[in-house]
Amino acid sequence: MEQARLLISSRNYSSWSLRGFLLARLAGIDFTVETVDLDDPAARAELLLQASSIRIPCLLHDGLRVWDTIAIAEYLNEIRPEAGMLPAEKTARARCRSISGEMHSGFQALRASLPMNLRARRPGFRIWSGPRADIDRVLQIWQDSLGHWGGPWLFGERPSIADAMYAPVVSRFLTYDVKLERACTAYARTIMEWAPMAEWAAAAQEEPEPPIHELEVEAEF
Repeated sequence: MEQARLLISSRNYSSWSLRGFLLARLAGIDFTVETVDLDDPAARAELLLQASSIRIPCLLHDGLRVWDTIAIAEYLNEIRPEAGMLPAEKTARARCRSISGEMHSGFQALRASLPMNLRARRPGFRIWSGPRADIDRVLQIWQDSLGHWGGPWLFGERPSIADAMYAPVVSRFLTYDVKLERACTAYARTIMEWAPMAEWAAAAQEEPEPPIHELEVEAEF
């Protein structure tokens, strides 16, 4: 069988590409990563939130093309059920799907105001009311899940699809100096120390692409 391929845009800026990568690592499939030229209109539209639908990342596997992170997650869970990408218990599984779907379709103010930028740190970044409401909702989701299932991951002792979906938000909170209480700080550390996340972040630091100026948000004082 031909090795799977994951098409991505930018390691530094693309939260959707990061999610696709983490999902593929979580599934344990053998795959290579191919970066789409950022001059490609579809890649740039995805990064700048100008696409009507997200077609990157795209997983090429067994003669199939699967795009959209939720579709990739469900496909990988279907072909690799032994990977345990969803919690075993029904209530946790329903909750995992719900909060993953909420991340997939919501939080537009957070995405627009605090774009992912793994190479940047913006201490003292001023956060306005729109993204603040999204941040509060994310923290509520984390606190509820960590409190109910005990951590260190959102659904207990092992990572799930939900952790892959929220991992880019952890990186945003670090970039823009979002203050977290103890449980969420511990969760953020768990995500950043996750081997696939560390692998991606290290590669982002070495990515040769020039900065995308629209995504280089500066702090305002």
